Amino acid sequence: MEHTSIEDPAYRAAVVDLLGVLAYGELTAFTRMAVDSDIAPTLALKSAMAGLAHTEYVQYTQLVDHMRAHDIDPEVAMGPFVVPFAAYHERTRPKGWLEGLVKAYVGDGIAKDFYREMSQFVDEDTRAVMERALDDEGQADFVVQVVRDALKTDRRAGGRLALWGRRLLGEALSQAQAVAVEREAMSALLVGGGVDLAEVGQMFVRLTERHQARMARLGLAA
Repeated sequence: MEHTSIEDPAYRAAVVDLLGVLAYGELTAFTRMAVDSDIAPTLALKSAMAGLAHTEYVQYTQLVDHMRAHDIDPEVAMGPFVVPFAAYHERTRPKGWLEGLVKAYVGDGIAKDFYREMSQFVDEDTRAVMERALDDEGQADFVVQVVRDALKTDRRAGGRLALWGRRLLGEALSQAQAVAVEREAMSALLVGGGVDLAEVGQMFVRLTERHQARMARLGLAA
């Protein structure tokens, strides 16, 4: 069921939450990828990570501009998510360059899949800006070859990175569940869209399946 009236207070609160969490996610992704670019071992990888960081920042600014155009204060919208995101990133702090790459590819992938699921419950205008913010045009695909090359030279890396991927999945799904269920406005958005608990469960199954496909592309067991 599509919501169409941004003037409805309950629906507007959900849209504010959704745009706020997505924008803050883009902002934190930018800062993390900028750091990863700085510590990348080669110039080619520095350039690739810088490109990813730039894309995240552009998408962040698009979301902020959209919010301001609809009389939504971006800082107020993002505010509730600062502490939860800090806790998530503290729990998933990478140990080394490769873990950082896998987090950028797998962890951010899970988050974006979740927001794509949530975009099905908003109006066309909101969905359009969300879709633009979620499209990286395959810029992260370089990670696949880097990780696969690393697995060829370090046989022990496969097991370690597979465990890391599973941890990222668990943490990311917990984060997504907190957004989808614990935020009152977001929960109301799902209920208003006719979604029951079984369908929420199926959504998380889809997120897990897409995660497994990403891990397979990296050459890692999910």
